[in-house]
Formats: sequence, structure tokens, C-alpha cells
Amino acid sequence: MNKHSNKFLYVTVFSSGMTTLAIEFSASRLLGSIFGTSNLVWASIIGLILVYLTLGYFLGGKLADKNPSYSTFYQVIAWGAFSSGIVPFISRPILLVAANAFDALQIGVLLGSFISVLVLFFVPITLLGMVSPFAIRLAITRPENAGRISGQIYAISTLGSFVGTFLPVLFMIPTIGTRNTFVVFSVYLTLVAIVGLIFKGSVWQGLKYLWMIVLLIILGWVWGRSSIKNTQGQIYETESAYNYIQVLEQDGYRYLRLNDGQGIHSEYHPTVLAYHGPWMQMLSAPFFNRYPYTVDNVKSMAVVGLAAGTVARQATAVFGAIPIDGYEIDSKIIEVGKRFFGMDLPNLNAIGADGRWGLQKSGHRYSLICIDAYRPPYIPWHLTTKEYFQIVRDHLTDDGVLVVNVGRVEGDRRLVDGLVGTISTVFPSVYVMDIPNTFNSIIFATAQSTNIVDLFNNYVMLRDNYETHPLLVEALERTIVNMRDTPDSNVVFTDDLAPIEWITNEMVLQFIISGEIEELQ
Repeated sequence: MNKHSNKFLYVTVFSSGMTTLAIEFSASRLLGSIFGTSNLVWASIIGLILVYLTLGYFLGGKLADKNPSYSTFYQVIAWGAFSSGIVPFISRPILLVAANAFDALQIGVLLGSFISVLVLFFVPITLLGMVSPFAIRLAITRPENAGRISGQIYAISTLGSFVGTFLPVLFMIPTIGTRNTFVVFSVYLTLVAIVGLIFKGSVWQGLKYLWMIVLLIILGWVWGRSSIKNTQGQIYETESAYNYIQVLEQDGYRYLRLNDGQGIHSEYHPTVLAYHGPWMQMLSAPFFNRYPYTVDNVKSMAVVGLAAGTVARQATAVFGAIPIDGYEIDSKIIEVGKRFFGMDLPNLNAIGADGRWGLQKSGHRYSLICIDAYRPPYIPWHLTTKEYFQIVRDHLTDDGVLVVNVGRVEGDRRLVDGLVGTISTVFPSVYVMDIPNTFNSIIFATAQSTNIVDLFNNYVMLRDNYETHPLLVEALERTIVNMRDTPDSNVVFTDDLAPIEWITNEMVLQFIISGEIEELQ
């Protein structure tokens, strides 16, 4: 094999490795907008793709031994690239059915749709898996070079995989969308295959595959940026490096939904503030402090998981224009909040950063820190540990209060209990309430030692003060009515051991098996 052939073969292997990983990560986004981003979804995608690749490695080696020709090699690549690009368009009707099924929690339809889409990746991933063993067979002309050539091929393929891991997530999906990301990588790899066929076969042999590129471009042009979901009331959708973002409007109310949509992350109405979700219950938190504690005692606030700013807007109405730092890892959500959810408060500093890193770097201390960082059904594990809650405590004033929104299912309060046990190692007093008709509990923790009687006394004082905002009175009443006994938990989550995903996965499976229909917020 001449030097020129070697170089282009390496380009081919790099391109194939890059495209394979790009397809895998794009697949996670294609499915994540409908089925969510749970570990169960990720495990299914990664597991089946590895199975498909395994089969491809086996078939690629076998075919290469039987017919070690460049023509066959590049034809395999062409069909692998093309079939990768058409997956999001073939699966579109299935995904639309699945989206409606998820809204109605029709588990049978949902599961069938999920499996059907995963099966669609069988052909492209298996074909792409054939590339590396086939390339090794073509590159080895002398047995004494087998180890070196094999190492080079796998190194170059892995380097391509590295690029394919970051390029779609950090740049292409937020810029051109998931479906067009499939198209771009597929068109690129098809073009590589055509060039290879021209070099190693004939011009006609390469050009006869141009129809693949033409069809992929047409599909991308016609349907690449069409609506991902057709939910009733949808007024906006987009994709970021982190999420599929959807805005719905119904009866004058706007709702922010992410990924599978099983959760309302923010709510907005231009003249209404009481939404009866977890946000307003966070307003109760400061009044677990020792009596008397007034609205004027709340001087500042931080929100970890700002979303589109519902709790910040409610807090501003109740406490006045206090400084609020809002940490939201997805900067695109901040843009959506400003555009659709009235998140233009002059006292709100929206910070596009991870909630742990951002709070740790903050030089401020707050009267109130709210943690509402769910990506249903998960709360990020690094926001549940003893070490993190120590960071929170260090950024609270002496009379500061922590409040956390946490999930549960009927009969399984392990996550709530574990967080109570963990928080209790840092905070002297911890309280729990359940939000009725949801899967949500709210945990309150005070920096100073307090008693539940303080909450009752503060409520009476505020209720009888005509200047108290009605939203705060309603939030306090709802909190008091739905208080639960604080569990006696000795579970402590740490940075070294915090099995949050394990607990949550069991909760999800329990929910599916039980058939309960209830909306997570």
C-alpha cells in the first residue's frame, strides 16, 4: 500500500470514529427530548450501541478476510453513513407518537416506541463497527507490522471518537439541532466514502453514491429544523448543550418544560403569582427562624436551579427588590426566561454556571438559599452531599435558611430521608413538608437552632400584618398544613458515596410498575 493510500485510510478511520460517537451522542439527544435523560435511558442507548458495534467488529473482520478490497470497504462506509443520517427522519413519526404517549403516561406505547427507535440504529452502527477491523486488514501488508498498524488504526479511530464526543454536544446540536447534526456527520462520512471509491475504484463507482448526499441534504432542508414536538399550546422550542427546551402557553399561563416534559420547571402569568408548585413553598423558609422574624430580615437570596425565574419573581414580590443570585447551568434557559417568563428583574443576577461551582466561588452570604435543580426524575448527586451542604452553610448568614425541593413516590421516601440525614450533619434544625398531589417534598434547614413553634408564631404575626403579601400568607398556611414529622435518619450522602441515581432509578421503576399518573415538578 502506498503512502497516499495510508494517509487517506487514516482519514477514513478518523472520520468513521468521529461519526460513530457523534451519532451515539446525537441519539441520546434524539431520545432525550422524548424519553428523558435518566440513567436508564443512557444505559439502554450505550448498551445496545456497544452490542451493535460488537457485531460490526465481528462481521467487519470476517468480510475483510473474505473480500479485502477497498471498493467493498468504502461501500460499507457509504451505507453506514447514509443509514445513520436517515434514522431521525424515519423515527420522527414514532417519536411524535411517543411524545403524546409520555404526556398521557401510556407506558406500553412509550416502551414500544423506545425499543423501536433503538432498533433503527442497528444497521448504521453495525456497519460503522465494521470499519476498524476492515481497515486493519487492508493496511497490513507485512505480518511483522501487524501490531504497529493495528495500534495506529485504533489510536486514530479513538482520536476521531474523542472529537465526535464533544463537537455535536458543545457546538452542533445547540447551533443546528439534533436532526441536522445527524445529517452533517452523515453527509461528511458519505463524502469520504465517495472520495475513497473514486481513488480506489473509478469515478463512476464513487459518483453513483452521490444520491445519498442529495437525499440527506433534502431531508435536512425540509425536516431538519421542523418542530420536534407538536404539544398543544407549544409556542417555542429549542435545543441547548444541556436540554431540549419547550415553552407552552395555556389560558394565559406559560410553562417551561425540559426534555421529556415530565415536570414544569417554571410558570408565568403577567398578573398572577400563586402557582401552587414548589416555588411558592420556598418563600416560607425564612420564617422557620426564631420568633419574631419579619420580611425585612430577609436581605438577600440565592437560587440554585433558577430555570426561568419563577421563585425569584415571587420572592421579589414578597421580600422586595432584594439582591438575588440565580445559578442556572443552562444559559439558554436564562435566555428563554428573559424572553418568555418576565425574567427581567433588576435585582436578579442570572448566572450561567453549575450550582455547586458557582455558589462555592461566590463571595456573598445570603439570608436564603433555595435548591431546585431537578432534571426529573434526578437531582444532581453533587448537590446532595455533606460537603455541598457545608458550602451552602458557609454562604448563609447566621440566621440563614436552606430550602431544597426533593422528589419521592408513594411508599418510598428514601431520598427525602437520606437528604434529611445528610443536611442534619451540617444544620441544627431540619423540617419537612409534602406538597399535596405531587411527588415533591420540601426540606427546610436553619443555620441556628429553632423550633417548629417559631414557624407558627411567625405565621400569626405575618397573617395579622396587613402589609404582608397574600402570597406569603398562602405559602405559610400551605406549609403548616402539610408538615411531616422530621425523619430520624442516619444516612449521610458524601462526595465519595451518594447513590442518588440508584435510589431514583428504583423510584422510577416503582412508578412505572404501579401505574400511578401524577406529574413531577
